[in-house]
Order: sequence, then structure tokens, then C-alpha cells
Amino acid sequence: MIIEIDSMIPHPSIRNLLSYATSINKVDFVYENYIRSSNQQLFGFMKEDNIIGCIGVEINLSLCEIKHIAVSPKERGNGIGSKMINFLIEKYSFTSIVAETDKDAVEFYRKFGFKITSLGEKYPGVERFQCEFKIV
Repeated sequence: MIIEIDSMIPHPSIRNLLSYATSINKVDFVYENYIRSSNQQLFGFMKEDNIIGCIGVEINLSLCEIKHIAVSPKERGNGIGSKMINFLIEKYSFTSIVAETDKDAVEFYRKFGFKITSLGEKYPGVERFQCEFKIV
């Protein structure tokens, strides 16, 4: 089950998951942006009574940008990330979903069907990738 996260105080599981998708020092700032921004939303993937995945997006009309996506290390490889993206596709009428990622996550997006474009070395020694999924 996927739920919208809208509590002013972040659940410890959400803080932990967001730390996988951004630096631990930025978690509170990132979380606050999701709660306060009208065009950003954060969702949690529930298994039993535990939040084991999260996806944060910025929505601009028919375009969705995945800002953060994370799955608990013990649950990775079970299709949870794909289920969260499919949830967005079913819930909204997007024409495309985009994300920017690093080498570690680019294969996840490629397997889902995103078109991958290298952005080169955006930071010293770190290649970044633009990922785009067109919805027809």
C-alpha cells in the first residue's frame, strides 16, 4: 500500500529512507520542502506496518520529476521502486516522468523503460544521468 506522507514531523523510517537518496545533512531540509511545497509530494510504501520505501516528486502540470526514491536495503530487488513509479502513473495524468541520477541507480531506471542520457561529469568524478519515461 502506498500512502501520502504529510506529517509535519518526519517518521524515523522516512528520515532513514531519505538519507539513502540525499545526504544525511539535507534530510530535514528535503522533508520540509515536501511538506510545505504545493507542487511537491512524498509517498511511502507500506509493508505490514512498516514504511519500507519512499518516493518524492515535483509535479508541474503533466510533467513529474522524481526528486528522491529509496527502498530499504533489505527490501531492494523486490520491485518496490517500480511499484511506486507505477502508482504515480496510475494516480496522475503525466505525459512524462523524469529523474536525474548517478551511476548506482541508472540501471533501475533503464530496466523500467526510461530513456537514459549522460549529463557527463556534473560534479568532479561523478557522472550524472538524465532519465525520461514517456507515457502514451
